[in-house]
Amino acid sequence: MPLHSTLSGGSSKASRAVDTQADGKSFEQLRQECLQRKVLFEDPDFPAADASLFYSQSVPLQFEWKRPGELCDSPKFIVGDANRTDICQGQLGDCWLLAAIASLTLHKDVLARVVPHDQSFDRGYAGIFHFQFWQHNKWLDIVVDDRLPSVRNRLVMVHSASNNEFWSALLEKAYAKLHGSYESLKGGSTMEAMEDFTGGVGEVYETKKAPDNLFSIMKKALDRGSMLGCSIDITSSAESEAQTASGLVKGHAYSITGLEEVNYRGGKVKLIRVRNPWGQVEWNGPWSDKSREWDLIDRAEKTRILQNSTEDGEFWMEFEDFKANYDKTEICNRTPDSLTDNVKRHWEVSLFEGNWIRGSTAGGCRNYIDTFWTNPQFKLALEDADDDDDVCSVVIALMQKNRRKLRKEGLDLETIGFAVYEAPEDVDHLGKDFFRYHASKARSRTYINMREVSERFTLPPGKYLLVPTTFQPHHEADFLIRIFSEKKAGALEMGSTVDADLPDPPMPSPPEEETDEEKGLRRLFDQLAGSDQAISARELQQMLNGVLSRRREIKFDGLSLSTCHSIINLMDVDNTGKLEFQEFKIFWEKMKKWIMLFLSFDTDRSGKMSSYELRIALKAAGMQLNTPLLQLLGLRFADGNYDIDFDDYLTCIVRLENMFRVFQALDKYKRGKVNMNMLQFLMLSMNV
Repeated sequence: MPLHSTLSGGSSKASRAVDTQADGKSFEQLRQECLQRKVLFEDPDFPAADASLFYSQSVPLQFEWKRPGELCDSPKFIVGDANRTDICQGQLGDCWLLAAIASLTLHKDVLARVVPHDQSFDRGYAGIFHFQFWQHNKWLDIVVDDRLPSVRNRLVMVHSASNNEFWSALLEKAYAKLHGSYESLKGGSTMEAMEDFTGGVGEVYETKKAPDNLFSIMKKALDRGSMLGCSIDITSSAESEAQTASGLVKGHAYSITGLEEVNYRGGKVKLIRVRNPWGQVEWNGPWSDKSREWDLIDRAEKTRILQNSTEDGEFWMEFEDFKANYDKTEICNRTPDSLTDNVKRHWEVSLFEGNWIRGSTAGGCRNYIDTFWTNPQFKLALEDADDDDDVCSVVIALMQKNRRKLRKEGLDLETIGFAVYEAPEDVDHLGKDFFRYHASKARSRTYINMREVSERFTLPPGKYLLVPTTFQPHHEADFLIRIFSEKKAGALEMGSTVDADLPDPPMPSPPEEETDEEKGLRRLFDQLAGSDQAISARELQQMLNGVLSRRREIKFDGLSLSTCHSIINLMDVDNTGKLEFQEFKIFWEKMKKWIMLFLSFDTDRSGKMSSYELRIALKAAGMQLNTPLLQLLGLRFADGNYDIDFDDYLTCIVRLENMFRVFQALDKYKRGKVNMNMLQFLMLSMNV
């Protein structure tokens, strides 16, 4: 079931942050313990060690971890107010994070949540600080000690322009802890950190292809408390952080801190204020700090706008120059309100968590039609149009989870996107043919390797199908989907049915009515059976391998003893641990149907079927599983090429039928009170 909540007005819904320390203790508990013991906190979860700095290389410098009191005489958490000039980039390539922190300082209410003010280097100081970040629909409270990496008594990561101010350096350390190391913060999108500071919703504009009213969109965003960033694209890694003749830096994240219109030479000129987190290197073109344009506007207006501007990395430029030079503008809205109208709405939010698992639900984009349909599917019911309109406003945001933390395992951001289709009625999961013959009604503009892809749509009321995917099949990741709608929308994950239609098999024919095939099987059975006229699992293995090896359409290396034990468990109604011939005859009728089913998927007669086809194969055999159970089967039975051979296919189908019969018997005994958790337990206990 999805989670539902409501956002409204101009701020994200407040909720208590979750304590994240491994020992379960809160910031206040840890601080009080240190004060009582008269010691300074040392964080065991993020130690002052090389592993907290880098994971892919040895530490390039001789770092020393020092507390602020060892770096200056009178350290302060915040000097005056926390503002954007407090953030100067160090040796780490995390300008994207620093641009977001600079934007954060413009919004005091958000800043107070991310940087709680219940901490200082004065009263109650115990070498411990905490910060709060939004992650996957939860606020987390991250605790750190104040030992910071330094070289020759100078901070080498983020630092303040004031040598005795440390809130920004400690914030960076907490964010590094959240993601596993400082190195994990190298390279990223400003939007990512903006969302982690607000729980907001991102929108990205290609500046050179943006709508004509981009200035008013951005102005409205700033007025509503949104956070804005921008950057210049690079065409090769050699251009990264290369400085242009006009003083701008390519492949570098900037924050947008102001927008103004001024009277200039009898007309209006649109201006934008941009900040370089380096704290230096500025635009040197028109409207830069000392340009002559400022001498031609009203003195009071000049004073108000420039506000004692210095070489601090922040500069003004004309909006047309901004569009000509910058390629991407990122806006993180604290609610999904549109920036193209003046309406503030109440937003209903539906949330889903899921994953793409290779071999079962990692189907890739629409280009890979044979597997696309296997991706997780979600149904969205937009029943009521917006107020004063006949369409429904929807914002869909697809986020991949924990990828920055997984970098040390060689993983990085996947290329992701999604498509939206009109959904037919009363279908639990749509198959390949639906997507082959139906076009999408909406989709993400592009597939991109960003943490989140979000799009705003207006759709007529109706039922829709949302399919989130990676670009290529077989790529694994966990994801979160947020669906925002003005009116409450019904939302559910498709493919959630677990059921079986397994009618009792017909009674076997008496000996005198046996077919020629059955008579041949009886002769072989009698040769293997002992005096008890029954065969063991090993004898069953010998019999089936002998019979099946003569069928040229099945390519396989023989059934395993484990598979034959599973067959006896299914068919041994008198619990002797062996099969009598009448029991074998019932099984053989099932076996023939399962063989024909397998061959319908083994189109190249390789003796294997794609694990992605397992959902269809099981449904044809009378069994329906939900997505998590199918993912378990894919992990259990698929090989490295996402194929399932005949022996594993037979093991799977036999064990599942046995499991469903046990489940149905339990359900009958419990009078319908056996839930799906019991079914999953049965799968695990039977080693399905």
